Amino acid sequence: MAKTIMTVDDSASVRQMVSMTLKNAGYDVIEAGDGKQALGKLGGPVDMIVTDLNMPNMDGIELIRQVRANPKYKFIPIVMLTTESQAGRKQEGKAAGATGWIVKPFKPDQLLGVVQKVLR
Repeated sequence: MAKTIMTVDDSASVRQMVSMTLKNAGYDVIEAGDGKQALGKLGGPVDMIVTDLNMPNMDGIELIRQVRANPKYKFIPIVMLTTESQAGRKQEGKAAGATGWIVKPFKPDQLLGVVQKVLR
C-alpha cells in the first residue's frame, strides 16, 4: 500500500510540483493551500507532511504545533519546504516539532531523497 503524504503550500504551482514528484514516485498525495485547510483534511492515515512556512490563515509553524498536539499524528515526520533559510526560523520550526527543512528552490530528487530517508 502506498504511503500518503500531505503537501501544504499556498502556491498552487509549488503544490503541483511537489504533488507530481511524489505521485510519480508512487506516493498518494493530499494537497492543502494553508495550515487551516491542512488540519481540515487531516483525519485519515497520513504518513508524512511537507509544509511551507509562510502561508495565509495559518503558517507552517502553527500547523506543526497543532499536528503535534493530536496524538494520532504526534510522531509523523513533518518537513518544512520554504524559502526561509535563517537559522532563527529553522530553530523555531525545530522547536515546534519539524523533522527536517528543505530550502526552495529545490530539485525533485532532493525532495524524494528526504522523503525516502524520513519514511524508512
